[in-house]
Amino acid sequence: MVCAPAALGRGVLPAAVWGILLLTASVEAQRGRKKVVHVLEGESGSVVVQTAPGQVVSHRGGTIVLPCRYHYEAAAQGHDGVRLKWTKVVDPLAFADVFVALGPQHRAFGSYRGRAELQNDGPGDASLVLRNVTLQDYGRYECEVTNELEDDAGMVKLDLEGVVFPYHPRGGRYKLTFAEAQRACAEQDGILASAEQLHAAWRDGLDWCNAGWLRDGSVQYPVSQPREPCGGLNGAGNAGAGGGANGGGVRNYGYRHNAEERYDAFCFTSNLPGRVFFLKPLRPVPFAGAARACAARGASVAKVGQLFAAWKLQLLDRCTAGWLADGSARYPIVNPRARCGGLRPGVRSLGFPDASRRLFGVYCYRAPGAPDPAPGGWGWGWAGGGGWAGGARDPAAWTPLRV
Repeated sequence: MVCAPAALGRGVLPAAVWGILLLTASVEAQRGRKKVVHVLEGESGSVVVQTAPGQVVSHRGGTIVLPCRYHYEAAAQGHDGVRLKWTKVVDPLAFADVFVALGPQHRAFGSYRGRAELQNDGPGDASLVLRNVTLQDYGRYECEVTNELEDDAGMVKLDLEGVVFPYHPRGGRYKLTFAEAQRACAEQDGILASAEQLHAAWRDGLDWCNAGWLRDGSVQYPVSQPREPCGGLNGAGNAGAGGGANGGGVRNYGYRHNAEERYDAFCFTSNLPGRVFFLKPLRPVPFAGAARACAARGASVAKVGQLFAAWKLQLLDRCTAGWLADGSARYPIVNPRARCGGLRPGVRSLGFPDASRRLFGVYCYRAPGAPDPAPGGWGWGWAGGGGWAGGARDPAAWTPLRV
């Protein structure tokens, strides 16, 4: 993904007064990889802010430095009266407060409390250290520096390593308003993907012939293998992004009415803090038994986003379908083979089978630090002398038992 350099600020500086030399270098620091920007100025009391061009990249749970440096005549005025403010761009014309510093007084806001602090790497450093990065931290941030008379600002884009996955609920395709799509992604351990993330996924081979909501309110879908039902063989009449001679690209329906029109969703998820594993009980279980099977192993039924993250980032490969938390049945394939659903890697879906059918095992998710009771000898059965032989076959009676 190629990003344009960040804006240099709000004001226009006279070329006759200023000479600016921008040197950017990547430095490996204890807090993680950061970009350091040095700015050399002529003599003046004006404030000049510079941020690193392009973007910085992290992952869920990581620590990242959002680089920002400023310069003005500190010898004459000092830095104590300078206010440093970080905000996040939530809409084209809307900002959310992240962090403010005025001299020794520092304050973080909202979900950034306890996670955001200044780097304080010498005079003129306004860089922000962000710990325990979340999916919601993805986006563009503004670094603003203000003294009594002047101010300037620069932008930093925070990107996340992860995976984009298409999603629709049990009710079928094209059932989600924009708000419902946001909730659906959150319920499956994700957020609505951005247009940039969908385009990057298309470049990596994502091919999906159903339109879905993106976080900016637009509706798009990626086509790697052009065909008539998906915008035509040549992409004629479609506002495809990045399409080549073969007609592939990201088809774009534009911005839609987010409360009335209904589509699928394209979700994004990042690094998985825990582990997804496949559990195959002695007998296949109905969906009602999946949660109890995972609970017996100190886990919960995996969400769709967790399975995608395990496939993409932890290389989970299993040619066996299993229940997931939304009632769908899927399995992850890293090394394609003909008997496992085709010749391309991906997460295969069997849709939403009848929840009462005993067809599958289950994919479970164990959070970090959760104990694994399996080595202690746990199994599954029916308490009170029941069981298959005793006739107590109600899944509600199925409980973990020490064996």
